[in-house]
Amino acid sequence: MRHRGVVMGAAATLLVGFGLIQLVPYGRQHTNPPVISEPAWTSPQVRTVAARACFDCHSNETTWPWYSSVAPASWLVQRDVDVGRAALNLSDWNRSRGSREAAEAVIGGEMPPPYYTLVRPGTGLTADERQQLVNALSASGGSGRTPAGLASGRD
Repeated sequence: MRHRGVVMGAAATLLVGFGLIQLVPYGRQHTNPPVISEPAWTSPQVRTVAARACFDCHSNETTWPWYSSVAPASWLVQRDVDVGRAALNLSDWNRSRGSREAAEAVIGGEMPPPYYTLVRPGTGLTADERQQLVNALSASGGSGRTPAGLASGRD
């Protein structure tokens, strides 16, 4: 009987703790600022690959999953987006200066990270997609296309 009371007490403590961490404000203010400029993608297919594998952390077009509003997962998701956008933002390409580093991370298999492809099935890259993405990032350098250029296919 005493064992059951300890288990119930521990469960209640965990439940109260989980409820209290929901009060921490970090990780729930999901913003997607406007797209300023994107890389001059080498093809629409390469942009589709980038959107699938990179945009959630490296653009202003993040898809916020349901768990991004539940602490402590929300803290991890928000941190990944904050750090990812700071390192390379595919929606503010003219200000981004990390295309070489991004290409190296993609070709080296560091991006997308394994944990991301685990929680977001379908975001992994084939060897061919990796190479296409690396080529596009390398070719684009720092020149991007504005939203008007994106709509018309030119700048």
